[in-house]
Amino acid sequence: MVGIDITHFAIALIRSRLESAFGDQLSPYDVEGVPKDLAGARQLASQNRYQFEWWALGLIDARPAYDKRRGPDRGIDGYLKFPGEKRGSFETILCQVKSGAVSVATVRELKGVMERERAAMGVLVTLQNPTHAMRKEAISAGFYQREILGTSKKFKKIQIVTIDELLKGKKVEYPSLSYFQGLKASRKSKNATPSQTDWIKG
Repeated sequence: MVGIDITHFAIALIRSRLESAFGDQLSPYDVEGVPKDLAGARQLASQNRYQFEWWALGLIDARPAYDKRRGPDRGIDGYLKFPGEKRGSFETILCQVKSGAVSVATVRELKGVMERERAAMGVLVTLQNPTHAMRKEAISAGFYQREILGTSKKFKKIQIVTIDELLKGKKVEYPSLSYFQGLKASRKSKNATPSQTDWIKG
């Protein structure tokens, strides 16, 4: 199957929908015409800030908040969702993307938006490397704690990831559906009898 579109907003939106619909069952696919390295990311950012933001959201499988050319973003570029503790409920992770200079004030702004929107977590995606003070400010936000399969897990409430890190394979850490599925699969594997796992070892 081949899909064609001219904006990174639409591409990010479709990628988010594919991930939501199929999760780990989604077959590998390629997206042509997007930055493949840091130099390409910088070029896109210099050409069109909005296109850069939408492309960056796609790197973390986040859904774009909306087409910001049509109105103010209120400090929200995109969001991720994950299952809440109550059955059928979902928690929100707010995402901000910055292509220019960033500082401690950037992290504090995200923290304020999270409080206003009552979001469980926040992610700052930046083209520039964060300072030590920024990382310290993010850590001060604390952790989102969750009971998962009988074990208490902690996730940083505010995570800062650079474009360079994402291009090298780094992921945002949160209790996503794939995270739950991975834990369940790992637990089944550990509890399996030798006869059940012999075929895996070859």
